[in-house]
Amino acid sequence: MTPTARTLGDLRRDPTWSTHLERVPSVKDEIRRNVIARLRSGEPLFPGIHGYDETVLPQIVNALLAKQNFILLGLRGQAKSRILRQIVHLLDEWVPVVEGCEIHDHPLRPICRRCRQLKQEAGDETPIAFLHREQRYVEKLATPDVTVADLIGDIDPIRAARGGHVLADELVIHFGLLPRAHRGIFAMNELPDLAPKVQVALFNVMQEGDVPLKGFPVRRPLDVLLIVTATPEDYTARGKIITPLKDRIGAEVRTHYPPDRRTGIAITRQEAWWQRPTDRPLEVPEFILEVIEEVAFQARKDGRIDQRSGVSQRLPIAALELAVSNAEQRAYRTGEPWVVPRIVDVYAAIPAMTGKMELEYEGELKGAESVAESLIRQAIAQVFRQYYAEDEFRALVEWFEDGGTLIIPEWAPTAHILPVLRRVPQLLEKADRLAKKTQHADAVRVSAAELILDGLWAHKRISRHPEQGYTRAEAHVPTRPAGPPRRVN
Repeated sequence: MTPTARTLGDLRRDPTWSTHLERVPSVKDEIRRNVIARLRSGEPLFPGIHGYDETVLPQIVNALLAKQNFILLGLRGQAKSRILRQIVHLLDEWVPVVEGCEIHDHPLRPICRRCRQLKQEAGDETPIAFLHREQRYVEKLATPDVTVADLIGDIDPIRAARGGHVLADELVIHFGLLPRAHRGIFAMNELPDLAPKVQVALFNVMQEGDVPLKGFPVRRPLDVLLIVTATPEDYTARGKIITPLKDRIGAEVRTHYPPDRRTGIAITRQEAWWQRPTDRPLEVPEFILEVIEEVAFQARKDGRIDQRSGVSQRLPIAALELAVSNAEQRAYRTGEPWVVPRIVDVYAAIPAMTGKMELEYEGELKGAESVAESLIRQAIAQVFRQYYAEDEFRALVEWFEDGGTLIIPEWAPTAHILPVLRRVPQLLEKADRLAKKTQHADAVRVSAAELILDGLWAHKRISRHPEQGYTRAEAHVPTRPAGPPRRVN
């Protein structure tokens, strides 16, 4: 509920704000108080952040309790920006400000000349407003073209002319982003991309808490929590960030990718747009989610991919969205009354993968699509081993060795595929292990059958050819991972 006080006198008489006015807290004190309150109550400090409970989040809490500026150091897609934007919820919901002030001065402790004059002239009639915590967060992406004037401020000749002020008057100052974040949080992404002379301008903010404004013998005592982000390669490289600035950063918190597949799936489920409005019910089998997530885990240790750039968590998020879309397209094409992704839909998500991997020389030689196909095959092999053992499928493998072949058309409906799969011994019987107790069991059986077939192919027990489909192992030994079986409309 928005407070109702409209003047400084109203604020003084309001018992709700009496404690606040006795000792005006700094923004770091304010955050510290709210962090302690949440720790005592057991309320989550960073809801929606997975995999950091024992590593990253305790370090951030320590920095906040110590009232330190800090840096989040990590590769792309590690929730750094999401964490930054959640810290704003550790601020008080409302704070009083002098009405119309560009830098949100506190009515009792104004620092800009206009507000000091206003308070001196109006006293308790000084008009005030209330600022919501969402308005106390300023974020800036560091780029080489950012100037000191952008961050700190500069003289505004137009303001001087319109107001009839001389250029030596403080009223002609145009405040930059940092002063405008006064009494709030200033977040800067990719700090090393700032030019060295601009990095120097941050010295006083981090150490002394004030900003020397250009051309004026005054310093503004800013009240701000400064948080920055960077990638490890840029942060540790000589020339990217100047050493005195690193020395002034209170804490260095290193982020990381999900430690296990389960955590990764939780993030992907939360962030992907996959539970979308449609006239057909959607069911994504758990093993499909596991295959998609495992692709990212395989990519993060693959020598063909530049590990210094990392493989963003956006890869499985975007891949899941495209896999569901391909299944959705098939449902509308065939008139099937449900949407159930299959393994072939994971291959259809390759466009979501190729742009999110920086390839090394070996990967460049093979090509991004070939590398993505290889990663999917490795992921299928891992998930297959989780549910099955190769020795379970002797009869199935013998069927292929006796000359059996199988093509599963990508766009065929479930009712057309099941009779084809019944020809293969053990296939549907083993697929039922993953399709039990599901809402759309037949469609999941087809999806699980594809997992089994591709799992056996990944373990080189059978082969898969773009034209001939699945065949015996010695019939076709690919020199590179083959794409999905030929599409038959």
